[in-house]
Amino acid sequence: MQNANPIEEVGGDTSCDVPCLQKLDSPTGSPPKQASLADMIEFENCVSNLSLAHEIVMNRDFSFRQNSPPKDSLQGRISDIVHSAFWDCLREQLSCSPPDYVHAVILLQETVLSLLLPGHVRLKAQVEEILDLELIQQQADHGALDLQRLSGYIINTMASLCAPVRDPEIKTLRDLSDPVELLREIFRVLGLMKTDMVNFTVQSLRPNLLQQAVQYEQAKFQEILEKQPEFLDKTTVWLQVAAREEALVSAQSDLDTGTPKPRGPLSPTAVLNRAYLQLLSWDPHDQNYPETVLMDRTRIDALGQRLSLLVLEASVLLLTSTQCGAAVFSLQGFVGKLKQTITALLEGSHNRDFDLQGALLGLREQVLVQVKEALITQEGPALHQDSEDLLKGQISDLAKDNNPIHTLIGERVQGYLQAMLEGGPTKKSPSMPPALRLLSAEVAELGMAFGRIVHFNRSVFGPFYVPILRKKLFPSGEAEMGEDSR
Repeated sequence: MQNANPIEEVGGDTSCDVPCLQKLDSPTGSPPKQASLADMIEFENCVSNLSLAHEIVMNRDFSFRQNSPPKDSLQGRISDIVHSAFWDCLREQLSCSPPDYVHAVILLQETVLSLLLPGHVRLKAQVEEILDLELIQQQADHGALDLQRLSGYIINTMASLCAPVRDPEIKTLRDLSDPVELLREIFRVLGLMKTDMVNFTVQSLRPNLLQQAVQYEQAKFQEILEKQPEFLDKTTVWLQVAAREEALVSAQSDLDTGTPKPRGPLSPTAVLNRAYLQLLSWDPHDQNYPETVLMDRTRIDALGQRLSLLVLEASVLLLTSTQCGAAVFSLQGFVGKLKQTITALLEGSHNRDFDLQGALLGLREQVLVQVKEALITQEGPALHQDSEDLLKGQISDLAKDNNPIHTLIGERVQGYLQAMLEGGPTKKSPSMPPALRLLSAEVAELGMAFGRIVHFNRSVFGPFYVPILRKKLFPSGEAEMGEDSR
């Protein structure tokens, strides 16, 4: 891949939130061979390059940022001590008679030159000429160094190279007179400019990477497998569990319809779709996450949390509309305000330590308040006490295990997402179930986001899934996966 190298070379004093693709525990079976340090470094580089390329493709807002450790952390305190010592030392050097500019000029030259592109031949020659260490030191020794002219040239060069967003920082530099403070700020702004340059390179590279992302990630993952063949262990277990569940669901469906059919091999596509849907309800503390989806775990976990909240929201809306009637829900702004209240009170309900019962008790009171206000606005009859008590009880019961309304809504959302995966990215979205009508935009948005992740993952890792599914679904080799293996 021609555009792989620039990605692999991105680095420096920047950081980004790139998911870590690594084994979280030792594989079962025979112990691995003792790897040399060079092999470990090569493996880590391969994993890092794959994770970085994947994040650039999947995250449109991906960017590097300067690495600034927390001030109260050990790393932050050490960093402050080292930087203070450096600037104290530099101040002493510049306060000497004559001043010693060696370290300052070397750092300036290296930093400014690192911002230049290959086409900046003339500018590079000018920088090297103006920041000539020997000449500057000779001028300083004889008291002939024009520090204001030198700093002005550096600032003007930075102004010609920086992004417009850095113009205020450049303007601030022109107002500084203390040499040490000026150098400190110059290096700070140069660091920001270097980060801007890296992010510009990444965004320029992204269209080309998108065209070749599937082939690039497949090649990188194959390199990882060659170094660690057990890197598909958890993926294998994940697909095997999905196959067993798909078989149970299929058998139960035959029993429910009362028309048993001759049992043939399961559809690999159905198994894979079920495996993907399992990820939305994966225990965040379970470390046996499939390796092939690990780079997207943060995104999928966030969608799973959003899904959990949407199921609760849809349940409350369905119960409220059933008891209050369509007239209240047709009132302009009522549904939007009610949805905001539900979201605010149930935010974080996916957490284990969240008091769902207490939140629902507070929510049911707020729901009734808004319903009564809407009825007063409509000048309609007040909600009957029996309906009010029933609604309060139904909302509270949503915290119970296997609540029928919560289960029904969950099944409808899962059915909608499964239909989206079966349809693929090129087909029309499936119809929204009536129970989800009031949250149709939110559910559709979640489905599209999840579908993009699944489609790309299937495109990249499909060839690695095929042997696993073939072995599980066709153990005797009596059938081929054929077209369905895609």
